[in-house]
Amino acid sequence: MSDAADPVIRRGRAPLVLSLPHVGTAIPDDIEARLVSPWLARKDADWWIDELYAFAAELDATIVRAHWSRTVIDLNRDPTGVSLYPGQATTGLCPLETFDGEPLYRPGAEPNAEEIDARNATYYQPYHRALTEEISRLRNANERVVIYDCHSIRSAIPRLFADKLPVFNLGTNNGVSADPALIKQVADIIATSGRSHVVDGRFKGGYITRHYGQPENGIHALQMELACRGYIREALGPVSEANWPVAFDAGFAAPTRLTLQAVLTACVVFAGN
Repeated sequence: MSDAADPVIRRGRAPLVLSLPHVGTAIPDDIEARLVSPWLARKDADWWIDELYAFAAELDATIVRAHWSRTVIDLNRDPTGVSLYPGQATTGLCPLETFDGEPLYRPGAEPNAEEIDARNATYYQPYHRALTEEISRLRNANERVVIYDCHSIRSAIPRLFADKLPVFNLGTNNGVSADPALIKQVADIIATSGRSHVVDGRFKGGYITRHYGQPENGIHALQMELACRGYIREALGPVSEANWPVAFDAGFAAPTRLTLQAVLTACVVFAGN
């Protein structure tokens, strides 16, 4: 284990890398002073995903985890600023608003191009350098490696998607980021969970899945976007500082965790074969 600010918090030997780019909540003082609200700046974090996937250590997986909030910089966006979902509402490399469209910065305090470049160097590049190094380390020892990008989001955000999001949202960049056999295995597992599910629906995989997924080179990438109601006691509808985030309850999360254990086990078996 390493220091919290170090993106690599566990270096394993199994051919599986878990990426957790949106679990960070730290915000440097100079940035926080310019925000409308520290709570708003952390509102869209992937709450408790690190707790949910804690079992990955038992599979000897490598874990690369964000320390800094996605408000500082979004580690799952294209560093050039190109939109991953053209024509659809989304947030940028250095978000200026929440998923619900609320401004994050006080008027005139938004980061300019020079500051965004500095954040890229300070916060974005170390995460991706760590991810690249761990993928390379494991690929040198294995014919195949699976990169599994862990995410969650509130179940109902009208600005981003209509109705309720399915509980399990598997993203494969329309089948490009991983071997079809692996995609089918994982899709079959979530289909037997008894929960709502979709493959390449609203979330097809962000920059990490699209950039690192190179199945022709033995590197297979999947994104799992979980609707929060699948693992925490989420009340649907608008949230406030008084009721969000809700606490993590391991008992409530257990059924979803069992499905995820089956998913990650399948990933390890696939890579090992």
